[in-house]
Amino acid sequence: MLTQPDRPAGRGRRLTASPVKQAAMEHGLPVLQPRSLRPPEARTVLAALNLDLLIVVAYGLILPPSILEVPRHGCINVHASLLPRWRGAAPIQRALMAGDRQTGISIMQMDAGLDTGDVLHQIAIDIADDETGGSLHDRLAGLGAEALLHFLLRLHDDPLPAVAQDDALACYAAKIDKGESRIDWNEPAAALARKVRAFNPWPVAESCLGDRRIRVWDACSIEREGAGQPGQVVAVGADGIDVVTGDGVLRLRRLQLPGKRILAAAEMINAVDFTGRMFG
Repeated sequence: MLTQPDRPAGRGRRLTASPVKQAAMEHGLPVLQPRSLRPPEARTVLAALNLDLLIVVAYGLILPPSILEVPRHGCINVHASLLPRWRGAAPIQRALMAGDRQTGISIMQMDAGLDTGDVLHQIAIDIADDETGGSLHDRLAGLGAEALLHFLLRLHDDPLPAVAQDDALACYAAKIDKGESRIDWNEPAAALARKVRAFNPWPVAESCLGDRRIRVWDACSIEREGAGQPGQVVAVGADGIDVVTGDGVLRLRRLQLPGKRILAAAEMINAVDFTGRMFG
């Protein structure tokens, strides 16, 4: 198996093996952890394995052409979108932020481009109204295994046809930047609600109330009478904390203070006075 080198993780920043490496070690499987696949020696090592197929799932490193040509059947990628929509690193979050109603899994023949290769198999699913980045990731993980198995079972006797992507329909799912988690209250409430769901469980949407940073784990767009400035709290209750946005009102339902547990709004309003205050 190939996986990335051990990385610092957790509050102690201790070197931690990837889940792939941990699973491989539990089953006694050999693991390779090159920092890059570009050096010639990386190709030499893989060529010696006499590979039929190389399967890539969220690997995070670019495979150069010298590696793509090593396996007999090339390299395939299990990608969490319906290509050519959402090529790139963060297809799950970008689909939620855009308000897509469907997504799915694409089994793709890899080439030198970024998720531009021929599509070999796809399975589509509907995106639920309350879908989060975490729940959609988990659903697509199971679906990816199903799609991959379907492809593999037909590889030798009845291979699936390769369908070229229509580049005119492509869009790019840029990697999520931690800075995107900051809520801009000038955006519409509906867009902010989608962002809150997309960024749960990482990086988690957040805003400041005075000198307190508050993370928002759950929110919804609501219809409400009354005016105010973007970021202004206009109502506080057990159902949520209502905040004016650039268009509409966002109701905050689950929140978290730094170092504390996640609380429902009904509990949070006992710890923080939100009435009439401004988020910034």
